[in-house]
Amino acid sequence: MTDQPGLRERKKAERRRCIEAAAIDLFDANGFDGTTIDDIAARADISPRTFFYYFPTKEDVVLADYTGRLDRIVSELQQQPTSRPPWAALQASFLVVAADYAAQRDEIIRRFAIVAANPTVYARSLQLQAGWEDALAEVLTERANDDTDDLGPHLLASAALACMRSSLRHWISTGHQVPLPELVVGCFDRLARGLDS
Repeated sequence: MTDQPGLRERKKAERRRCIEAAAIDLFDANGFDGTTIDDIAARADISPRTFFYYFPTKEDVVLADYTGRLDRIVSELQQQPTSRPPWAALQASFLVVAADYAAQRDEIIRRFAIVAANPTVYARSLQLQAGWEDALAEVLTERANDDTDDLGPHLLASAALACMRSSLRHWISTGHQVPLPELVVGCFDRLARGLDS
């Protein structure tokens, strides 16, 4: 009996991956705007209603990996020693995710191409990243054991996200000549020294 929830969750995860794969293939072939929910549902062999059970919008299919990425960063940040300065702890956490991105390079490139070419997907990605900022700031505040209304945790979280965005954009636009983790380290170090350095 205890195995049933695990099996059910695995089946849900597999169906979710199937919908994502169908959608990304269709977006590549027909464009984001040229692909309908009905098209995706037909390719994934589900009903449109089932699509909406898994994803609120078409945009969310492209950005389906965002929740997992955020969970990974938050988990890594929570595991960092509290003696480590916040910026160094953020850098270590983002480096883990940068390695994940690099290992899934082809899939990441496909998704980023769709984000870059479609304003509604890009806007949704920024909306989700604002949630990332809040989540990271909350962990930083907990690490500091400080419940004051301080700008610092949000500023650090926002700057860390900017490092990741800039590194990813550069990594993709330059054909992956420099490993992504190396670019992330460079961005973090540059901000730590000051932008004029």
